[in-house]
Amino acid sequence: MQQSRREFAKKTAMITAGAAAIAGTSVLAATGESSHQDDSNNGVVKGSSRKKEILYKKTAAWEEFYKNAK
Repeated sequence: MQQSRREFAKKTAMITAGAAAIAGTSVLAATGESSHQDDSNNGVVKGSSRKKEILYKKTAAWEEFYKNAK
């Protein structure tokens, strides 16, 4: 009994993961968004998030790293 429950849970998880992967692929294909490189976007995909992306924050640790990296 316990073994059959485990097998059922494994199979269900596999089927769910497969369905999610297929759905995600079809959504990407349907939107038509691509990251191919051309003159208009230089291969950069621009998102729609309103959050500011912080790539570098000047700290003492970074200053020491850059000083030692020279």
